[in-house]
Amino acid sequence: MAAFESQLTGREEVAEGTMAFHFSKPAGFDFKAGQSMTVALVDPPETDAKGNRRNFSIVSAPFEGELAIATRMRDTAFKRVLKTVPMGTKVHLRGPGGKLVLDGNDSRPAVLLAGGIGITPFVSMLRQAARDRLPHKLFLFYSNRRPEDAAFLDELIELQRRNPNYRFVGTMTEMEKSRRPWQGALYGRAAGDDRGDAEDARRGRGRERKHPQRRVLRLLKGLAADLRISWRQPEIPGS
Repeated sequence: MAAFESQLTGREEVAEGTMAFHFSKPAGFDFKAGQSMTVALVDPPETDAKGNRRNFSIVSAPFEGELAIATRMRDTAFKRVLKTVPMGTKVHLRGPGGKLVLDGNDSRPAVLLAGGIGITPFVSMLRQAARDRLPHKLFLFYSNRRPEDAAFLDELIELQRRNPNYRFVGTMTEMEKSRRPWQGALYGRAAGDDRGDAEDARRGRGRERKHPQRRVLRLLKGLAADLRISWRQPEIPGS
């Protein structure tokens, strides 16, 4: 991958505990929506065993005049430095890389599944698709614990107005811990919760810890019911 020099130009919180960082876009840095890049700090004031570079999906779209990433703010030297250094601080970039891009066959709908900060490559895709008025049918399923944790939530909902070929389906699994209203789907209960059977709920949570695929399938079954799509339960290997 090619190497570039860039500068930090902005940062803001995009969800609780999640920040976006903006960088100048070097000449010749051409990428496709969904690709990633490596960001390396130059002579940072502190470092740790995890090193001074990280790979991030690019959250900005190719048509935009800057590069942006978003990340959960874990307590690492890299992220502490990125959060506190002054604007104009130099960074080194390598990229772009990755093959997570939209299929060129726009006759087949694209279904995008994301949870938490895994949304970043899809934000880039959806911004670009709205700008280019792509005929591609796009369905985004985005799951978080609470609306407060969902990066770019308002923008992802608003993009439906700008792109009639795109539909957003959001789910929240711990709304009892939220202070923000939510009009979308709720899929936070383990099997048995809706019947008020505590023992069944306990067994359901245990099965989902042993076989995480069960939770994913439960969420998808609920979403399929919302969308009035017929659902056939697949077999879970090893369950």
